[in-house]
Amino acid sequence: MRCVNMFEAKTNLSKLVEAIESGREDQVVIARNGRPVARLASLAEQPVGQRLGIAKGAFVLPDSFDEDNDRIAGMFGGQAV
Repeated sequence: MRCVNMFEAKTNLSKLVEAIESGREDQVVIARNGRPVARLASLAEQPVGQRLGIAKGAFVLPDSFDEDNDRIAGMFGGQAV
């Protein structure tokens, strides 16, 4: 991981992007006044999160699940959907 200051990032942006694209750098941290404030990284290497539905079939929802909707909505001063 390379760290550059704001001036160097502005001056060498094309070279920094090229270094990331080629794999020479995995990411570049940009600092302002010595404090890291941004990260330049490849979009192609973003970690993939877990997909929705990963627990499909792992839980059983009872038929009575929605029975108390009106009562609960009343507790919050709202209308049931």
